[in-house]
Amino acid sequence: LLEPSKSKEEEEGDQPQEEYNCFCCFFLVEFLRNLFSSALGLGSGTGEKVLDELTLDGVAKYMLSGKCKNIICMVGAGISTSAGIPDFRSPGTGLYANLQKYNLPYPEAIFQIDYFKQHPEPFFALARELYPGQFKPTICHYFMKLLKDKGLLKRCYTQNIDTLERVAGLEGDDLIEAHGTFYTSHCVSFCCRKEYNLDWMKGGIRRSHFPLKMLIIIITDIVFFGENLPVRFFTSMKMDFPRCDLLIVMGTSLQVQPFASLVSKVSRNCPRLLINMEKTGQMDPMLGMLGFGGGMDFDSDKAYRDVAHISTCDDGCLALADLLGWKAELEELVKKEHARIDGDDKRKTESESKGASASAKASPTPETKKEE
Repeated sequence: LLEPSKSKEEEEGDQPQEEYNCFCCFFLVEFLRNLFSSALGLGSGTGEKVLDELTLDGVAKYMLSGKCKNIICMVGAGISTSAGIPDFRSPGTGLYANLQKYNLPYPEAIFQIDYFKQHPEPFFALARELYPGQFKPTICHYFMKLLKDKGLLKRCYTQNIDTLERVAGLEGDDLIEAHGTFYTSHCVSFCCRKEYNLDWMKGGIRRSHFPLKMLIIIITDIVFFGENLPVRFFTSMKMDFPRCDLLIVMGTSLQVQPFASLVSKVSRNCPRLLINMEKTGQMDPMLGMLGFGGGMDFDSDKAYRDVAHISTCDDGCLALADLLGWKAELEELVKKEHARIDGDDKRKTESESKGASASAKASPTPETKKEE
């Protein structure tokens, strides 16, 4: 039987359901796959050892061997801290540790969709502090741009919403913005769905130009806790990770699912490099069976492909670039691009200043009442 045709509103209303179905299917398939693999002993054992040594130098030699052609980067808030954007969980300096002024019931509430619908003020106050255009990409961002320029970057999967990957030169097809982005906004009404660009939304948020009721209707395309990840996250993951021949994980605690589970989606032969301030992503037996976690193994006798470089993301990328013979090229790229951004900001400020001055001159001066 043919289904009755749907109205435009009904078709647009199917999108959240499609995302929900995709989300549920992902976890069901992963649970069953891992359960049967564990019960039947399938997929046990280790893969082929690709790296000569489990060090940053071993990773660099592999990258220069010609065998490494599809690199996936997984990145989190740690790659943007040197730009002045706080990460989430660092004690004392992290975002969650400095939200007292918003009087939240608990720190994570600021990014929870149900709380936002009732109390949008804290989120938009925070958005004014963190909105794109105030920060420049870091060395780590430009290292990924260098990977792209050399034809090695398959994709960057980012948890960040700050758009600095785009500012550094990565384009839409290079990116999976797993937790959404400030780059675009849209009307949430099913009969509208109009998209708004970054400049339009930034102007309203920074100047408090829009009433909060309007901002709830026209909302940035970030993913709140309690919302589904973009469908593209799941479809691209299925295509990208089986083809990956080097996974570079930077600046993430790997605590938020399903993003954290991506480290387990590469083949058993694929080396995995972690550049972070601490080791993370090690296997938890129960989470592993559920398809979560990732089972990174840095220290056991069975370790054969995982490398942990404990440093800031910028220092780690500079060290790797040095071993690859790219350090001078990377430093020059950062210098050139930062100078370009500073120049663009200066011209924009001058233009806005001239516009404001011209507007003030054009405004009629109120006449003063003459004394009789």
